[in-house]
Amino acid sequence: MAKLDDMLEDLVTANHVLAKLGIVDSFGHISIRHPDKPDRFFLSCSRAPERVSRDDILEFDLDCNVIDAKGKQLYTERPIHGGAYQARPDVMSVIHNHSPGVIPYGITGHKLKPLMHMCATIGHEVPIWDQHDKFGDTDLLVRTMDQGHDLAKSLGKGATCLMRGHGCLVAGPYMRRTVYTAVYLELNAKLQMQAEAMSDTVRFLTDGEVDEVVKTTSPANVNRAWENWCRAVGRPYKE
Repeated sequence: MAKLDDMLEDLVTANHVLAKLGIVDSFGHISIRHPDKPDRFFLSCSRAPERVSRDDILEFDLDCNVIDAKGKQLYTERPIHGGAYQARPDVMSVIHNHSPGVIPYGITGHKLKPLMHMCATIGHEVPIWDQHDKFGDTDLLVRTMDQGHDLAKSLGKGATCLMRGHGCLVAGPYMRRTVYTAVYLELNAKLQMQAEAMSDTVRFLTDGEVDEVVKTTSPANVNRAWENWCRAVGRPYKE
């Protein structure tokens, strides 16, 4: 229980960090898989991420049914999380956000690719999921498990996927790493736009360089950033 309690406190912190860094605003959400029950995950009730507290965290099964709603309203787009967890047993945390830098890459077909070593965890190239391809005209929200499963197919084995006209999905092997990737996905998008405005030729990281950086991005590296972010939002830090 101590481990789970620590993870849930970290989940609260992650909501505040993502808000502080502009990855989410009033909308967007982050979840973690239950460490002892892989068929369950934890996600806040429907609140602005900056306002999330420990009492807001609810437990769900992988079909996104709440175990005990505690009278609280739920996020509509839970299938983003459930779909990813069902498709990828290795995924332990999922983020959905609308950070502004990534949006143009989801609507122009212009490929978002890593150009800085700390951004390598976004993957060799970020795929784009277009909800319209299979579901036609919608409000672009991921409301059903069929939509969540289709999004997870576009994510594939990677860590990131853009959602055309909407935002993105970030998935990872543990929560702090997933937050790290979401932060550097937004940074990469901004840097790529700057670089491409300066030159028609941008030298991106090679596939081999991406693989090497991903391999050497250890929890110790991630925790250096995590400690800094915890202090920025006034939340406790534990290694």
